[in-house]
Amino acid sequence: MTRAATPAIRTLIDAGIAHEVLSYPHDPRSTSFGAEAVTELARSHGVVPDQVFKTLVLALPAGLAVAVLPVPRTLSLKAAAAALGAPKAALAQPADAQRSTGYVVGGISPLGQRRTLPTVIDATALRWDRILCSAGKRGLDIALAPRDLLDLTDGVLADIATD
Repeated sequence: MTRAATPAIRTLIDAGIAHEVLSYPHDPRSTSFGAEAVTELARSHGVVPDQVFKTLVLALPAGLAVAVLPVPRTLSLKAAAAALGAPKAALAQPADAQRSTGYVVGGISPLGQRRTLPTVIDATALRWDRILCSAGKRGLDIALAPRDLLDLTDGVLADIATD
């Protein structure tokens, strides 16, 4: 690949994991990053909306964690907390999420974070041969097998998304 790899992409390359990097034009005025990714990736790469996953950083009593779920769905904070063995969870403040992961909001990847955080991935990921998640930059996603994402994040699977 000729462009500079993000930490997420470098993680995949270093681990020898099969993946594909997909780019789309990011509108700098957009603040709905997940919806933009779904629209652009469906248009340019033919992916299904539920195949595109968002990465949300959570604040737990013991520190930060990550939830990965389909963009069109809503996170159940209670289910995510339970899956991570915590009594409760809230969305982390954007500044805390950015400082901990090394990525900007809208480009936070579950891979290649500055400090690896406990991760829960929605169980619907296993419905797909490959899922897409942020490659660590707005306008850049990676497609990979869900089991590879689970292995690389040392994540747990749980039903954390609601319609």
